[in-house]
Amino acid sequence: MADVAVVGSGPNGLAAAVILARAGLAVEVFEAQPTAGGGSRTAELTLPGYHHDVCAGAHPMALASPFFRAFDLPAHGVELLMPEVSYAHPMDGGRAGLAWHDLDRAVAGLGRDGAAWRGLFEPLVRQWEAVVDVAMGDLRRPPADLVTALRFGLRVFEQGTPLWNKRFQDDLAPALLTGVATHAITPPRAIPAMGAGMLLGTLAHAGGWVLPRGGSQAIPNALITELERLGGKVYTGQRVDSLAEFGTARAVLLDTSPAELLRIGGDQLPRRYANQLGRVHYGGAACKVDFALSGPVPWRAKDCDRAGTLHLIGTREEAMVAERAVAAGRHAENPYVLAIQPGVVDDTRAPAGGHTFYTYAHVPNGSTRDISDQIIAQVERFAPGFTDLIVAKHVWTAAELPAHNANYFGGDISAGAMTLRQTAFRPVARWNPYATPVSGLYLCSSATPPGPGVHGMNGLNAARHVLRREFGIRTDPLELLDPGRAATR
Repeated sequence: MADVAVVGSGPNGLAAAVILARAGLAVEVFEAQPTAGGGSRTAELTLPGYHHDVCAGAHPMALASPFFRAFDLPAHGVELLMPEVSYAHPMDGGRAGLAWHDLDRAVAGLGRDGAAWRGLFEPLVRQWEAVVDVAMGDLRRPPADLVTALRFGLRVFEQGTPLWNKRFQDDLAPALLTGVATHAITPPRAIPAMGAGMLLGTLAHAGGWVLPRGGSQAIPNALITELERLGGKVYTGQRVDSLAEFGTARAVLLDTSPAELLRIGGDQLPRRYANQLGRVHYGGAACKVDFALSGPVPWRAKDCDRAGTLHLIGTREEAMVAERAVAAGRHAENPYVLAIQPGVVDDTRAPAGGHTFYTYAHVPNGSTRDISDQIIAQVERFAPGFTDLIVAKHVWTAAELPAHNANYFGGDISAGAMTLRQTAFRPVARWNPYATPVSGLYLCSSATPPGPGVHGMNGLNAARHVLRREFGIRTDPLELLDPGRAATR
């Protein structure tokens, strides 16, 4: 019988499982879907030979997350491919803001606002590891570099409040920043959205937004291979309905949404805690549309064909209109579209001459609407002729997403709205957000700090508490992943 059971095989569940197995514990992982990987799976969604990422496609944290830096994905066979342009933001008239991996090159392309972009990001890029420490912490420990924390915080405050237009003179640079902040699926002029935007923007010029060769599935596959090497087991097609299924396991970690914690925990959860979980607000959702194309997307703006990721919305003002509509429960007339073109760096995703094209648009939670026509129109706006390249498409509405990943409540891929309160207190107001009131039961999903993303830090933080509280093991999880770390401290 396992010492530890993990429910959910997303990056956080697998991160926790690997750390606990490195500590010498017997670990079993249970996954309801037929394929492990959670939000980092890859599948032939359109046509044979076209490999599409099911949720996460580009990976800003793969080289930056403390968990992945210690685990070392390349050493475990994951080839991380680096586009020259981390993300692009096309505008009408054939212009585009380009977040080149090279900060100097990005600054040169932003005209009068180049100096402002440098002033915003250069101090953070120089200290990017400290920025990650601030943004990826558990919100309970003070950051090691207080100066960088202050610089980061002041920039987030500036861009997340009505001060956000004071720095810029033209429309390109603010649109470029707004596009990345809107990853949070919330109106971008807000502290949580700009926290995400400033972190991702910093990493665009530091580590880079990489794409794994062959698809995002390579990341969970590497973690599973290591877990199995350590004696752990992963069971797919195993839906868990009760904590009673885990017998004598001393600890159970749920890589699930709060709604799934409520379902699985059932009557074992204290009423007050269950009521708090029931009040978690789930935010805007995604309508996911994948395309098989007969050729590369014909972007009108120069160098958009070098970007791994693109944000399709237009101006900062257009992004605000679209995201406010979604936040109010309405479909935006011109939705924000996030697009990824893996073929820029990876020729294994499609047959020779073909390309995969990943998109999702923000929609209200629970939306049953197929908005692929609006997505196509938004791409056509910036890439005339795109429609003629479509060989096949695959659509998941927001309402359909939970059938493929139970964590996506109503299509919310963040496991809870990124409001200010729910960023500071995820999932509920508790000093230890990972431990539940039930002895031995922990939450390790994106519903806990530091929030959504493929970085494994939620799993690492939860594993740290499990090791100390349940097994009396006080070794730093990062040292378990990288034994050489202790010798260099």
